[in-house]
Amino acid sequence: MPEQDDRDVPSPRGTPDPAETEAERRRRRARFLRELAEARALRERVQPRRAKAARLRHAMRMRTFRW
Repeated sequence: MPEQDDRDVPSPRGTPDPAETEAERRRRRARFLRELAEARALRERVQPRRAKAARLRHAMRMRTFRW
């Protein structure tokens, strides 16, 4: 995993850093989403029964959802 830059540290008040550009924000978000997907995949490999039950619950929710 590459070293994190100082830009990844949130500002103290929780407000966005004014020097951060839209492209940097999108890159940071894309990296976060990649890591999240990787963590989910790892969890599915480590706990296959729980992951299968979660998939089935999600499928049931989607079938019973009304538009």
